[in-house]
Amino acid sequence: MKFTLSWLRDHLDYTADGETLAPTIAETLISIGLDVEAVIDPRETLQGFEVAQIIETRPHPDADRLQICVVQTRHGTQELVCGAANARVGVKGILAKEGAIIPASKMVLRKAKIRGVASNGMMCAAQELDLKSTSDGIIELAQSAVIGQAAADALGLTDAVIEIGITPNRPDCLGVRGIARDLAAAGLGTLKPQMPKPLVRGKTNKTIAVSVDGETCPIFCGCLIENVMNCESPDWLRQRLLAIGAKPINALVDVTNYIAFDRGQPLHVYDADKLTGALCARPALAGEKLIALDDETYDLCPSDCVIADEAGVLGLAGIMGGVGSGSSFDTKNVFVECAWFAPEAIAKSGRHHRLESDARYRYERGVDRHAQEEVLALAVQMIKDICGGQSASPVIAGKPPLITDAIIFAPAHIAQLTNVEMPEAAMENILTALGFEIEKKNKDWKIKVPSWRPDVTQAVDIVEEIIRIYGLDKVASVPLPSRYSSRSSSRSSSRSEKDNHTKPLAPAQQYITRARRALAARGMVEAMSWSFINRDHAALFGDSDTLDDLELANPISSELSHMRPSLLPGLLAVVARNKGRGFHNVALFESGYQFKADLTQNLVIAGVRAGTRGEKHWSQQGGSQQGGSQKGANESDIYDVRADAETALACCGIDVTRLKLLSPPAKQKGEASYYHPNQAGLLALNPRVPLAAFGAVHPSVAQAFNCSAPLVAFEVYVDATLENNRQSKTTKTTKTTKAALSISNLQAVQRDFAFVVAHDCAAGDVIAAIAGADKTLIKEVRIFDVFVGAPLAADKKSLAVEVSLQPTKQTLTDADIEAVSEKIIAAVQNATGGLLRQYMVMEDGDGK
Repeated sequence: MKFTLSWLRDHLDYTADGETLAPTIAETLISIGLDVEAVIDPRETLQGFEVAQIIETRPHPDADRLQICVVQTRHGTQELVCGAANARVGVKGILAKEGAIIPASKMVLRKAKIRGVASNGMMCAAQELDLKSTSDGIIELAQSAVIGQAAADALGLTDAVIEIGITPNRPDCLGVRGIARDLAAAGLGTLKPQMPKPLVRGKTNKTIAVSVDGETCPIFCGCLIENVMNCESPDWLRQRLLAIGAKPINALVDVTNYIAFDRGQPLHVYDADKLTGALCARPALAGEKLIALDDETYDLCPSDCVIADEAGVLGLAGIMGGVGSGSSFDTKNVFVECAWFAPEAIAKSGRHHRLESDARYRYERGVDRHAQEEVLALAVQMIKDICGGQSASPVIAGKPPLITDAIIFAPAHIAQLTNVEMPEAAMENILTALGFEIEKKNKDWKIKVPSWRPDVTQAVDIVEEIIRIYGLDKVASVPLPSRYSSRSSSRSSSRSEKDNHTKPLAPAQQYITRARRALAARGMVEAMSWSFINRDHAALFGDSDTLDDLELANPISSELSHMRPSLLPGLLAVVARNKGRGFHNVALFESGYQFKADLTQNLVIAGVRAGTRGEKHWSQQGGSQQGGSQKGANESDIYDVRADAETALACCGIDVTRLKLLSPPAKQKGEASYYHPNQAGLLALNPRVPLAAFGAVHPSVAQAFNCSAPLVAFEVYVDATLENNRQSKTTKTTKTTKAALSISNLQAVQRDFAFVVAHDCAAGDVIAAIAGADKTLIKEVRIFDVFVGAPLAADKKSLAVEVSLQPTKQTLTDADIEAVSEKIIAAVQNATGGLLRQYMVMEDGDGK
């Protein structure tokens, strides 16, 4: 939002000096919560430029289109080279002196030789000073201009421009009057009363009927003005629009644009001779189209609100008008529209059609709900003052939307919430200056919110309004209590100090914190992605029958239209972006919520691995004498993500030695299958409650993200681990974390075993049997080889296992080791029917 100081004076009565006013206003705006993005002072921009007169010209000796000009400055004469056609003796223009910065190009002007002739300075064209002009030559000033006068004064550019950033909750400051109101409340001047002249019926008795159909447009006002003479706007109006970057078009359009910036209320002017019958604000009909003022054709949908006459659509309400009814210099009769449109509907239509406009920017944030008649009166009066004409009586359809009920506010809230003591009279003065109406009832105040403040809905909003005007700098900075504050001194501390100790993290937070550290230690990088994804990606990971239930009613982008049914789409998108930039080896994880069709949310830790586990190396590559290559031995596979999942589960309090490997259940109708059907699995303690899933990403899913194999992923369902731990009360991990660290100083022993088991026997069953054979000595069990083929039978396989024994009391003897080995062999045989491989070989030998 931009405004000039002279424009601000129309609404704010102040007597500060013009040269110091801009910095004062900027500081005040910042102090009351309005971010100042720029203060543009033409005097500073045009430093190094002054008025000079050409007193002599002669042709350039080496260039037909150039001439040498002698110019008179306040310091004497100087020569320069100029190529403008209108450079002639007697012309007064703007001279850029050496060292001046040209506004349009940001070039610093230096002495130079042009075709061998020295040029000291430059006579400027309007475009070089960032000024609007239809002339290609140098600026020609009036002969009354004083040689040596500063360029800003000679051009009348002495009005500073201030630009502020408007947050979505302050639509009232999208008009100069709203900004003036805030400054007046802060003590910088007095807000001038605004008294628009009432609409008076002129000589015309004609009118155009209006109506509203639907909740999108509660009130629609308009007025017919006949016999206008459309023309260029007066200089003051053009200069104000140009100063804030708006392009003047014609008086009728410029008036509506001016009022939009002045009051924050957009308007629209129709050529009344191009209208057919009555006007109506209604939902668009199926198949209707609009050729808008940007010359683009838009296919309208029933959720769009349009302004239409009996012949068809005239414009997309609150966003942009159509070319068919727009005004021009030939327009004689006009109809001025001023309405209020629901912000949600305008935002939805604007995003759907990807249409940006100043009107949409204001309507979707919320304009004054009760200002339509007043603003219409102001617009009609301005048009009549500039273009003449006779106005009819205004027509009004509908009524303004209701304002939120009064807010009950206790002045004591200020001290409670901000720790700032201030008199009630000061609070009352601030609220009154901001337009709030106060009715005092005992200790509480009943406050009526003004129609231009849709963001104020509760008592804490009132506190914010008071304290930002009173002074945010008066609120003391208090550090948050430390998580690591000592409890040893709590006996001597006050009750309030005890209460300030940070509470311990919830179990889910503890799990996530541990898992993040553990996965990072495994070489993974944490990612953070949107909770929203596009429809196509949602369909790959969710139930297509309930996909519409995950669609957002008001998405911020068409690419973020659905709540994510899984964390994997966001991670796969990151993998794709990395691959597109040449980073093919990626290991990512993320923790967050995924959503179901009923919008319940589940806390999940998910991860993706792509490419290899590290950089390529000759020692990790297979090969052949013919120069061919085999699959790299260090490529990420499903065993890596299973290990990732088990690591995260351990951090969630799950005893991973008790986990069972399950096959993924068959997908029901409509459900997406994003894991490879033959390269995926589930991890669970209870087969009915999976705790994690892992596997290779389905090739079709990988292709949808422009990714190629190897691509593997895992998901850990934190909510399921919480429920499991809640039911089991205590877990092995919990006990371990509470116990003191115990390290044995005795030598560990490793022993290898090879068991022959049935081909369909799960390796996990063998590991579990071994681990349970002697829980005191056996610390780790690891399968390091799988063998199938002769001399084993076709229905058999051999599993080679390394078992680590860790004594804690005394060094193990051969007898101790042999005793444990016998327990291991017996445990595997009892659990799986497997036999030690050497025994099987001996039996085969005896049988020969």
